[in-house]
Amino acid sequence: MQGLVTVFGGTGFIGRQVVRALAKKGLRVRAAARQPGRGYRLRMLGDVGQISVVQANIRDKASIARAVEGAEAVINLVGIMRESGRQRFLAVHGMGTRNVAEAARAAGARRFVQMSAIGADPDGASKYARTKAEGEAAVREVYPDAVIIRPSIVFGPEDDFFNRFGQMAALSPALPLIGGGHTKFQPIYVGDLAAAIAQAAASDAFAGQTIELGGPAVHDFKALMAFVCTETGRKRILAPLPFPLAALMGMAGDLVGAVIAPPITSDQVELLRTDNVATGPGLEAFGIVGKPIEAIVPSYLYRYRKGGQYAETPEGAY
Repeated sequence: MQGLVTVFGGTGFIGRQVVRALAKKGLRVRAAARQPGRGYRLRMLGDVGQISVVQANIRDKASIARAVEGAEAVINLVGIMRESGRQRFLAVHGMGTRNVAEAARAAGARRFVQMSAIGADPDGASKYARTKAEGEAAVREVYPDAVIIRPSIVFGPEDDFFNRFGQMAALSPALPLIGGGHTKFQPIYVGDLAAAIAQAAASDAFAGQTIELGGPAVHDFKALMAFVCTETGRKRILAPLPFPLAALMGMAGDLVGAVIAPPITSDQVELLRTDNVATGPGLEAFGIVGKPIEAIVPSYLYRYRKGGQYAETPEGAY
C-alpha cells in the first residue's frame, strides 16, 4: 500500500466517499472524527488494515497532532451549515482549520487539501461565507501550495438538500421559494466530488490552486423544487417567499436551533441571495464527467412517495 492520508471529517456524508476513493487508489487512510463510532463500517471499504478510524476534534490540538502523525497528505472536510452549542462558524471554519493546517505542517505532511465552498468571501453577508474564507486564508498562510476545493451543493443518498425538501414535500402542502426561487445552483454528485478530492491529495498537479466544482447542469431553486415534487409524486404549491419574510423565518429558526434542527436559519437565507455556480474548468480538470441529478437523485427520493419503494413511478419522473 502507498502512503498515509488523514481525512478530518472522514465519517461524514462526503468523508465516507473520500475515504472510499482514496482506498481505491491503494492509499492507506486514517479517518479522523469527533465521534469515531460512526465510522465503524469504514474499514470494510478497503483491504485489511488499510483504513483506520481515530478520534479527533479540530478544536483540540493534541488530538489533531495524534491524527496527522506520519501522514503524507491531510484532507480537511470539516464544516457546519448552522451553529449549535460549541460548534460555531468561527471555531470550526476559522480556528479549527488553522489548527489542522498547522498540525499537518508540523507533522511533515507534504500535501494539504481544504474543502471550502463556492461563495467563500471575507466580505460576505453570511457568517458561513466569511468564516469559510477565513479558513482558506489560514490554510494559504501555512500551506501556500495547498489545494482548496469549493463545491456547489452536494447531492447523494444521504444529502441534506434533496432529502430535506423531499421530506417537506411529503408533509407540507407547499414548498417555499425563497427570494422567488431564482437563486442558481450547480449540484455536484458526492462520488464525483470525492474522486476529485482524492486526486488532489494524491498528486502535485493541483498544488496551490483554488478550484470550484459543480455538476454538469445549472438549475435555479424553483426548478429543483419542481424536480423534487415530480420525483416524489407530490403536487405541491411552489410559493414565492420574498427575502424579508424569509429573513423572519430564518430568525425563528435561529431561536429554535439550540433544540431542534430548523428548516432554515437567517445565515442560510443570506446565502440564498447569491448564486452558487462554479467558475473555471471544474471537474474537467480532473478528467471526471459529472453525473446529473436525474441519474442519481431518483434512486433515493422514491422513499418520499406514497407507498415508498412499492409506489409506481410518477408521471414525468426519471
